Amino acid sequence: MTDSERQAGRDLERVILELLEQRAPTATICPSDAARAAYPGDDDGWRALMEPARRAARRLVEAGEVEITQGGRVVDPAKARGPIRIRRVR
Repeated sequence: MTDSERQAGRDLERVILELLEQRAPTATICPSDAARAAYPGDDDGWRALMEPARRAARRLVEAGEVEITQGGRVVDPAKARGPIRIRRVR
C-alpha cells in the first residue's frame, strides 16, 4: 500500500466518523455516503472509492468505533457480502 493509499484510507475513516456524528445516534450510513463525501469531483468518480470506504469501515470495526450491519443486524465484516450499513457502536 502506498502512502497516498494509506492517507486516502485515513481520510475515509475520518469522513465515516464525521458523517455518523452529524446523524442521530441510531442512524446508519452507506459506504457510498462516505465515498461521495470524500470524492472532490461532481462526476461518478466516487464509485472508485467504494471498496476503500468498505475497507475503512472494517478498520473502524477493528478499532471498536463502528459496527457493520446487514438487514439491521450486526455482521462480521469479513463475511459480509452485498450492501452494508455502518453505525456507531451501541
